[in-house]
Amino acid sequence: MSFTRQLSEMSASELNDAIDDTNFPQAHILSRGRNNSICSTSSTSEAGAAPPVATSPTDEVVATATAITPPTRPRLILKTTNGSNNANSVIDNDGHEKCTFHHDLELDHKPPTREALLPDMARSYRLLLGGLGENPDRQGLIKTPERAAKAMLYFTKGYDQSLEDVLNGAVFDEDHDEMVVVKDIEMFSMCEHHLVPFYGKVSIGYLPCNKILGLSKLARIVEIFSRRLQVQERLTKQIAVAVTQAVQPAGVAVVVEGVHMCMVMRGVQKINSKTVTSTMLGVFRDDPKTREEFLNLVNSK
Repeated sequence: MSFTRQLSEMSASELNDAIDDTNFPQAHILSRGRNNSICSTSSTSEAGAAPPVATSPTDEVVATATAITPPTRPRLILKTTNGSNNANSVIDNDGHEKCTFHHDLELDHKPPTREALLPDMARSYRLLLGGLGENPDRQGLIKTPERAAKAMLYFTKGYDQSLEDVLNGAVFDEDHDEMVVVKDIEMFSMCEHHLVPFYGKVSIGYLPCNKILGLSKLARIVEIFSRRLQVQERLTKQIAVAVTQAVQPAGVAVVVEGVHMCMVMRGVQKINSKTVTSTMLGVFRDDPKTREEFLNLVNSK
């Protein structure tokens, strides 16, 4: 069964769930002011063709693989569309059309710099210390609220990063169509359920379609999405979608292996447990041999 046929059998809600990253303010915006991107098929012979315009008034998420005469591989394209006709607006709802820092209705207005949040965050940590029965004014804790606030901003610095900023033009035209794999990328994140860390390794593979990505950018993509409040399942999916948006390859595969402190320090307290998640898109989902090659490379020592 082809990748396109699999998608055609999914409902709109299933498609949205499949690559949903809307709870993050910049994850779905490749360039500032561009929120009306549309889905189209892509090939080297169609580079100059005008893309079709989405006519649905609602947001849609579409993934297509275009049949191209061999040996050129079909490209996998994942983009979001927005019903708003205003190219300068981010959200056409509730009067937030021209908000510079407002990217999602679930989030409050974002201040010009996250450092502006430090005083309020420090006060909150001070209240937390008092609630635990500690004396926030004793010598060892006097500066702890400010330190904790700064640490939390660092742990979640991915909210300030966009895919476009991180790529910084490091997408190159290259006549290469063999698998590219970067494995064992170290990852640190924060569990959004308990605000405790989870950490592990990420392995990414993709099949280029005449475009390759600077290798260090794969690690930086991991940083964008891991340095946020996360669940491992969504993190895996967002990394795969970001690589697809960056170079429109024939397919993307991501495997994440994580250790969750919410399972180690509390709850079931299973210190040796590991969680493995994967996302396979395009050829990696359709072709068992391609998927097996990637998994063999990732699991080899």
